[in-house]
Formats: sequence, structure tokens, C-alpha cells
Amino acid sequence: MEKTKQQFEQVIDKCRKVFTDKQKDYGTAWRILRPTSLTDQIYIKANRIRSIEEKGVQKVEEGKIPEFIGIVNYSVMALIQLELGASKCPDLSNEEALKLYNKHIYESRDLMFNKNHDYGEAWRNMRVSSLTDIILMKLLRIKQIEDNQGKTFVSEGLDANYQDIINYSLFALIKLILENEK
Repeated sequence: MEKTKQQFEQVIDKCRKVFTDKQKDYGTAWRILRPTSLTDQIYIKANRIRSIEEKGVQKVEEGKIPEFIGIVNYSVMALIQLELGASKCPDLSNEEALKLYNKHIYESRDLMFNKNHDYGEAWRNMRVSSLTDIILMKLLRIKQIEDNQGKTFVSEGLDANYQDIINYSLFALIKLILENEK
């Protein structure tokens, strides 16, 4: 588990750096997005990853790693939007946004540690393509929950699904970045 904790911190740092660098460029313009729009943005990124995996080639240089980072960051934004609601303008300072980012990324990470304990690090034997498929499935679930105005009967809600997407994306980043450095 110690190795997993260390690897999670490394990929979270990479995601956070992209988030803070984009904040320098764009501020918190993303605050106007409704959660449904963020779901669709995440879907676009996950679908592109699957397309690259299936075709084996890509025409745009940006590969799977930046897309998984984008999925993590957009999922954190979605959790923030679920907490605060969408705004009509960028109403958070970069510092406030980063504080909320850290809150949600670490809540997601802590959930992963609990699940990882129970599942015995099964993700380490999974293929990145399977992680991509699970993310896409989670997104279809989110869309259905959104279409049902957030109501579920026996299933987890939107926040739990976004947290799972964050963790599956972080697993993929560990596999793509850190395990390939060996």
C-alpha cells in the first residue's frame, strides 16, 4: 500500500500542476459550467482515449496521458460544481479553487485507499483499456442519473461516480507514466 500512496501523490501532483497552470491562463472560467456540461467534457476525453486505443494511431499529438489528466481535473471541477452549484461568472479566486481542488482530490484518494484495501490492489492487473471502458461506463451512469434529476433508487450518486472516475484515471496514469519508467 505504501507504494500506491507514493504513486498516487506523484500523479496527483502532475494533475494539480496542470490545474494550477490552466488557472493562470483562464482563471476559474469553468465555474459557469453546469455539471452536465462537465460530464460531457469528460466523456469527450474518455471517448478520445478509447478511439486512440482502438485505432492504434492518433492525428493530434496530445496523447492519452494529457487526456487522463484532463479527466481527473474535470471530474474534480464537477465535484466542486456539485458542492457549490454553477455560477454565472468566475467567482472563485485561484487560491479558493485550489483549496477546493485539494479537498475533493484527497476525499477521492481516501475513498480509493479504502476500496484498494478491500480489493487487494486488483487494479494493478488491469489493462489501461479496461480502465478506459469502466470510465466510459461510469459516465453513462452519470448521464442517466443526471437525466433522472440526480435521483437513484439503490445506486451511488453523482459524487461517488465522479470519485471513481478520478481514481480509475489515476490508476491509468500510474500505469502509463510511473510503471513505464521502470
